[in-house]
Amino acid sequence: MSRTALRICPLCEATCGLTLTIEGTRVTGARGDRDDVFSEGFICPKGASFGAVDGDPDRLRTPLVRTDGELREATWQEAFDAVAAGIRPVVERYGAHSVGVVLGNPNVHTLAGALYPPVLVAGLGTRSLFTASTVDQMPKHVSSGLLYGDAHAIPVPDLDHTDHLLLIGANPLESNGSLCTAPDFPGKLKALRARGGTLTVIDPRRTRTAKLADRHLAIRPGTDALLLAAMTHVLFAEDLVDLGDLTPHVQGVPELQDAVRHFTPEAVTAACDIDAGVIRALARELAAAPTAAVYARIGSCTVPYGTLASWLVDVLNILTGNLDRPGGALFPQAATDKTPRPAGPGRGFRLARWHSRVSKHPEAKGELPLSALAEEIDTATPEGEPVRALIAVAANPVLSAPDGDRLDKALHSLDFMVSVDPYLNETSRHAHVVLPPPPPSQSAHHDFALNAFAVRNQVRYSRPAVPLEPGRMSESEILARLTLAATGTHGADPAAVDAMVVQQTLGKAVKEPHSPVYGQDPRTLADRLTGESGPERRLDMMLRLGPYGDGFGLRPDGLTLEKVLAHPHGIDLGPLRPRLPQPLKTGSGKIELLPQPIADDLPRLRRALDERPGGIVLVGRRHLRSNNSWMHNVPALTGGTNRCTLHIHPADAERLGVRDGAAVRLKGSGGEVTAPAEVTDAVRPGVVSLPHGWGHDRPATRMSHAVKDPGVNVNQLLDGSLLDPLSGNAVLNGVPVEISAVKISAVTEKLTPLT
Repeated sequence: MSRTALRICPLCEATCGLTLTIEGTRVTGARGDRDDVFSEGFICPKGASFGAVDGDPDRLRTPLVRTDGELREATWQEAFDAVAAGIRPVVERYGAHSVGVVLGNPNVHTLAGALYPPVLVAGLGTRSLFTASTVDQMPKHVSSGLLYGDAHAIPVPDLDHTDHLLLIGANPLESNGSLCTAPDFPGKLKALRARGGTLTVIDPRRTRTAKLADRHLAIRPGTDALLLAAMTHVLFAEDLVDLGDLTPHVQGVPELQDAVRHFTPEAVTAACDIDAGVIRALARELAAAPTAAVYARIGSCTVPYGTLASWLVDVLNILTGNLDRPGGALFPQAATDKTPRPAGPGRGFRLARWHSRVSKHPEAKGELPLSALAEEIDTATPEGEPVRALIAVAANPVLSAPDGDRLDKALHSLDFMVSVDPYLNETSRHAHVVLPPPPPSQSAHHDFALNAFAVRNQVRYSRPAVPLEPGRMSESEILARLTLAATGTHGADPAAVDAMVVQQTLGKAVKEPHSPVYGQDPRTLADRLTGESGPERRLDMMLRLGPYGDGFGLRPDGLTLEKVLAHPHGIDLGPLRPRLPQPLKTGSGKIELLPQPIADDLPRLRRALDERPGGIVLVGRRHLRSNNSWMHNVPALTGGTNRCTLHIHPADAERLGVRDGAAVRLKGSGGEVTAPAEVTDAVRPGVVSLPHGWGHDRPATRMSHAVKDPGVNVNQLLDGSLLDPLSGNAVLNGVPVEISAVKISAVTEKLTPLT
């Protein structure tokens, strides 16, 4: 007998509401929830394939423990015993920093992934933290930290109300939005144009998003910061700067004007390959629009000047008065945000509080570059111990970090490794213990991280749609027990982890004068929490203490877990609103327009004015039916246009003797790969494109569909040495590669270079 259940989709950043059809314990269908307060019925191919993702037969169902060199099925008790026996001796002999933690992108898509890894890292006391942020959005965190004093204060475009949208290095028709949580991004862009607004896309590829735009400019990869600096110059030179209501909240305008004086449109045009007149027009149109927003994403972050480009995006929004106003770029306010503190000076944001052991890369937001993980494992130095044990949670850095071959060897050399992953993949195959979380239908869900970047304030929570399968353990319990085993309290009640967090959080809240529970007894407050589990009690606490919460009775109409549960389609909390100066945590209490680390890095950008890189450069690309390396094992989401092919411009293909569909060898600083060519004018001349997340051809994995068409690992072309210096973000786009056609010998069937 079939039934339906509601679930928030965890498969990308759009967080759409789904209505699942369930027969017994199996999800047999998924459609958009028309009554969802946020997504209003929108669904993409990933959401429609929820059942196939959820029921993938290759998902691990029991823990694996390595015995005599082989991974074998084990009980949960045996698995956590092995974790404690593997991690604690490393800590005790070599110190806390010898244990590394790697957190992958899926952590932001699960309730447990948001709640427990911070407790694990804090409990270990390790500085060896590596996450997917440093192959993605870390430049945006750093620029926001420097501008606003808070690395998580990232303004998002007010898509529903803006008159003018400038997109840079972003392809939301494929990504569904990134650092901009917005179900039906395509519909919002079409609505923008339908109401007479303007959409401009800056991208070296003519993406699906670019095809929708009023104007597409095929910029030379890696030069976004130069273009944005020139637009900033024009605003000053033509007296177009108008801070409006931002004026009392901004400092450093004269210093900024002086800092960009060299970046004239004429000076940057050769490097960007965009005409000076067009650059001036972009700046003038931005300033003249009734409301406008500049939004940039991964294409502008994963380049040598990623932090400068991210900073200049906000600079343009600020100088045109479009930050913190409807129709511009606004700061969301999630329901689980901490109680807003009164406006005023804060502690600010600091970089480089410590450095990586080998290459001395500076820390950013408590993290070291993922690109440095291999050398932190395999390189001995007089200072500090190498990483000897590793905890990987929902992470596949062999495919997502540069030079996967080196990392592959480094992982094999570890004293101990534990991986929390539903698959035996390219990374988890090295683990001594693999802890598999249940499929999403059997897990509760709330989007802690993604609601903080949502284009409309709302709150939704999904309890498991399907009961936990016998023999499985919830992801929350897995991560709680992992935390206990790794931090020396193996065997304790996993509920103790949640109880500790509740005690610490409430203990701090009652001491804060701006808190709704100031002066109260934290134990009494804890007794009032509701929920069927520790994670639910923590969610109830965060909702009650949050900006819309009931304050434990202070605001009777406010949010509680019970109230959210009573609204299964979610609660709409209204459009984004101006919030300044409250979000600012800088030392001055103002937007610090030209922070010193930015000023110190600008001479490097100025030197780029004279650089004229020749040859072919590589960029990545996304596909609507992919999310990094997650979903290539689901037949419904592969094939068709979602293939690992090399996009190459017809002129380049002709010059290099490359035929459509033929094999092409790419060589970079980290290695070489061979992929089939797809000749297309969707890329500009001098640029080739390979998608990210492929390369499922390593042995000893259990991904039966992915290995049928494994593709190649684009990150193997990189050696990991190219980083944005401020953020430690890997340079993945605009990197030089050598291209040569290959032929398949009819006798040996081996690929050989054409001469």
